Amino acid sequence: MAETISFARGAPSPDLIPVEAIRTATARALEDDWQTALSYGVGIGHPGLCERIAQTHGIPAGGVMVTNGSLEGGAMVFRHLVSPGTRVAVEQPSYDRTLLLLEQLGAEFVPIPLESDGLDVDALERALEAGPIELVHVIPNFHNPAGCTLSEEKRRRLVELSAEHGFTIFEDDPYREVYFGDPPPPTMLSIDEADRVIHSSSYSKTVSPGIRAGYLAGPEATIAQLAKTANENYISPNMLSGSLVLQLYESGAYEENLGEVRERLAERRDALVEALGSHLPDARFEVPGGGYFLWADLGEGADTVALSERSKEAGAPFIPGTDFMLDGGWNLLRFSFASVPPDLIDEGVGRIASVA
Repeated sequence: MAETISFARGAPSPDLIPVEAIRTATARALEDDWQTALSYGVGIGHPGLCERIAQTHGIPAGGVMVTNGSLEGGAMVFRHLVSPGTRVAVEQPSYDRTLLLLEQLGAEFVPIPLESDGLDVDALERALEAGPIELVHVIPNFHNPAGCTLSEEKRRRLVELSAEHGFTIFEDDPYREVYFGDPPPPTMLSIDEADRVIHSSSYSKTVSPGIRAGYLAGPEATIAQLAKTANENYISPNMLSGSLVLQLYESGAYEENLGEVRERLAERRDALVEALGSHLPDARFEVPGGGYFLWADLGEGADTVALSERSKEAGAPFIPGTDFMLDGGWNLLRFSFASVPPDLIDEGVGRIASVA
């Protein structure tokens, strides 16, 4: 048997990482920006990168802080807003690390189902009638794990509801720029006029996971509080990473790499869709318009937890749906196509089908 073909991890395969562009950007950072890149900073991180991100979102620079990856940013937001008993609306399914972090803080989960166009906003409204909700966590674009994208109509309604009911929307958006066709709808941050949205994104999917760079953007007062907490905990995020990302922007290498990433990930998605049609023709799924993931339903009676163990032994691991659900999910599974070169995808799905 060939080496393991893993659909489990939401990470790019090494051939998707722009090594030469990162090497050049790092050299330029050390040549032109070394005093900032190699020094302690403050809680917001690299000020030049904050300004560049703020320009992208059309907000003041004081509304942005760089973090050591978007997961750290999310963890800080949760610690800032959540205490035992805080009612938090979460999508079902949702990112497993999100559920873990919120559980550790003692959040009271309010599960809201996903539809093909994202969060079921009608279900959220019904939940609001049952009692106040203080935080709504949403992955709006190319959802992890579900692959769906929140429609513009739903985005606008969510922002309206946040102003009406006073809850915070955490717009967890690391996949926004990894689209394969048309760009996704506007961010909820850009729609928000009541300072109820905190937006998060990451350079793990557009540059490299190893640089550990992400950011938060939102109301200036909230960002100032979070940056103060960051400074008290670790002084500043990685300043060299911030500098090299800024260099990638300024040189044009960032956009150039994005084009390459989109093209190659779309090829992998298409290979996965074709392989599922060949090997698991009864599987039901929405074809994602970007991102890393395809969420498949193997039908009533399937047990993807047991199947995941057999598939791991067959050399094609994946993550069962139960990992992303508060309850159920036995018939569901997540494929990560980002980590598998396209010429291995058919064989990998074939291995899973052989033990299904």
